[in-house]
Amino acid sequence: MKTAVFWSLFFLSGVYTGSTFAFSLGGEKTVNLVDQNGERHQVATIVFDSAGKDITYSIDWHEEAFADHFLSMRPFKCFEGPDKYWCRVPYPYEIRRSVSKQDFTDLEYDLLFVWKGSNEYGVNLWNGIYYKLAEQDNQLVGTLHEMDMDKLGVPPEAGDLRPVGETDLEAGDPDSHWLPRLIIE
Repeated sequence: MKTAVFWSLFFLSGVYTGSTFAFSLGGEKTVNLVDQNGERHQVATIVFDSAGKDITYSIDWHEEAFADHFLSMRPFKCFEGPDKYWCRVPYPYEIRRSVSKQDFTDLEYDLLFVWKGSNEYGVNLWNGIYYKLAEQDNQLVGTLHEMDMDKLGVPPEAGDLRPVGETDLEAGDPDSHWLPRLIIE
C-alpha cells in the first residue's frame, strides 16, 4: 500500500511527466555553431518564454560574430570560416515563433543558413542549410540537412506556416561541411 501511495504522489507532483525530455524550454539559452573539430562558436542567444499557453521564443543574434556581405544583389550577415561562409537567411514569411517538446519547426526556420565558398562572389540558394533539432543530453542538437532555398522564393499558400517538408531536406554529410552541428544549451 505504501508503494502505491508513493507512486500516486510521484505522478501527481509533476516530477514524472512520462517523457525523457530533459532540455528546459524556459529562460535564456546559447546558440552555438559547432565545427568539425568540436569547437563551439557562439552566434546567438534565445530566450524561451512559457508564461502563456504556448512556449514562445526570441532570438538575439550576436552581430559581432557576423560580417556584412553584399551577395547576389542582397545584404547578408555571414559567419566567416577559412574556406566557407555560413550566411544567415531570415525566414521571409509568417511564423508563430512558438515551440513544444515535440515540435521545433518554427525555431528551425529561424536558424536557416546558406553556405558559400570564401572566395566566391555570390551565393547559390541551393546551398541551403537546415538544422533539424532534437533533444539530446539536456540540450537541443541541430543536425545539418541540405535544402534548395529557391523553394522559399515563392510565398506559401495563405495559412501554410510549414512550407518546408521532409521531401525538401536531404541529410548532409557532416564530413563535407565546416559547421555540421548546431547546439542550443
